[in-house]
Amino acid sequence: MTNRDNILRALRRQPSESVGFDFVFSPALLDEFRRRTGRDDYHEYYGFPLRCIELDPTRLQTDYTGFFDALPAGTRPLDWNPEWGIMGAPGPTAHFQEMLHPMAKFETAAQVLAYPWPDWLADYRWDHVAARVAGLQQRDLVVCAFMEMTLFEIAWYLRGMDTFMEELIGDEPVATTLLDKLTAIRIGMARRYAAAGADVLMLGDDVATQIDMMISPALWRATLKPRLAEVIRAAKEVNPAILIFYHGDGNMERIVPDLIEIGVEILNPVQPECMDPLRMKQLFGDKLAFWGCIGTQTTMPFGSPQQVTATVKNLIATVGKGGGLLLAPTHTLEPDVPWANVEALLAAVTR
Repeated sequence: MTNRDNILRALRRQPSESVGFDFVFSPALLDEFRRRTGRDDYHEYYGFPLRCIELDPTRLQTDYTGFFDALPAGTRPLDWNPEWGIMGAPGPTAHFQEMLHPMAKFETAAQVLAYPWPDWLADYRWDHVAARVAGLQQRDLVVCAFMEMTLFEIAWYLRGMDTFMEELIGDEPVATTLLDKLTAIRIGMARRYAAAGADVLMLGDDVATQIDMMISPALWRATLKPRLAEVIRAAKEVNPAILIFYHGDGNMERIVPDLIEIGVEILNPVQPECMDPLRMKQLFGDKLAFWGCIGTQTTMPFGSPQQVTATVKNLIATVGKGGGLLLAPTHTLEPDVPWANVEALLAAVTR
């Protein structure tokens, strides 16, 4: 069985020969990887079975500083998503940034529409995407199109959480216009990623705390569910075989049946601190695959290498039974993760 066959079978909840894996290093652990190996690309070095694709670079050089008052020294566009105009001031530790919101002072829907939006849908940005997808697939890799922070998160990143949440509850024009604009962008991107042949469309928004939903399920169903359904429908209309992945930190169990209803097939990250992976398998394993399940608040930073190994083996034997599992830490591996635990994870999942 090829790598692609193996991973795609597992993600379609079919028996596979082995369980796939992935993870993300924080800058501190990336530096440690470089020191130990002399290499830069840990995906290649460790033989990750999948890759994410990116669009061609933008030609825009938009100056978003006019949307802010005085910016703290060292402020720059967010490292992980610089094109939206959201700024990051230096944070208190490691690589973390304090988020600054360019739409914080907007008063009308017209201001939202007039905002200098990124050109995600410009034809030139898609010129080489299909070729990159095909090249990775020819290397026997599963190809993922990253569109996490799909609607809710980008909306409040742009507007500010308190303001956006108040407007969302009140069904106010700035919030609804912002969500509608984001939905139109995401629908266009979903269609193009599907047409380019991506295997997995990665959607998601953090809509939960570790205890329960951040907003009521009723509000989520009224505002976000139908828009998310439109994005999924757009991708599936172009390529019915594309797999729909949904990321949401925290305990979002109350909306999992809704996610299944609108076409989600893979749930991530299934934080064991607040959603028991085995229970989720028992409840929803006939309709969902699970991607994640290894705690980054517990096992990876604070467990021993032996505990990491035992956790991985147990997840493979239970959640992975019959297919439906791709193992991963539930978030970025931060500086407090011992290197021995990284090695234990890799050894346990690749043996």
